[in-house]
Amino acid sequence: MKKFAIILSGSGVYDGSEIHESTLSMLAIKRAGADYDIFAPDIDQHHVINHYSGDVMDEKRNVLVEAARIARGDIKPLSRFDAGVYDALLMPGGFGAAKNLSSFAFHGSACTVDPEVEKAIKAIHEANKPIGALCISPVVVAAVLGKGKYTIGQDADTAEALKGFGVEHVTTDHGEVTIDKENNIFTTPCYMLDANIQQIAEGAENVTKAIMEQLNE
Repeated sequence: MKKFAIILSGSGVYDGSEIHESTLSMLAIKRAGADYDIFAPDIDQHHVINHYSGDVMDEKRNVLVEAARIARGDIKPLSRFDAGVYDALLMPGGFGAAKNLSSFAFHGSACTVDPEVEKAIKAIHEANKPIGALCISPVVVAAVLGKGKYTIGQDADTAEALKGFGVEHVTTDHGEVTIDKENNIFTTPCYMLDANIQQIAEGAENVTKAIMEQLNE
């Protein structure tokens, strides 16, 4: 059975992992006949957003602790990640990818990436294993690798910032997957487009299917 490592960035679209993308990715992996473990860095969130009002809250939260909500407690600190155990890496989106896993939301193509996230991406890539990224999370992969072909959908400003890493951007629509076979990178736009939950499910299923096809070649 193939096994995925999923990296989360908290819980909730505005300051962590996008919950629909995360849970539907888990479901897609299971439906594809594979399994997964969930990881998150044990770090503070950049900030905490009230998801009802949109206001920044005067409190601190931990990325690993918050991501454990989505994982139902079955989660590991990213410091324990071992690329040799897994066949592929998958990263759902949500602003946490651009605020916690990296500083892309604030610094664009001049951003930094959390050292444990960078180490995990490099280890999987150097082992020539697939990396899947949904929504905004392709920018994290691009920031680390500095090469490859990606999609974040159709947003021109984000696409330009992405290309600042020296990579190629492909404009895509709902459920479409950009496949970079040379670098083993699989990306799909999800909520970077004005999407509904059914379209998110299609994106998660399609990117998982593409990765599985690559693994089974």
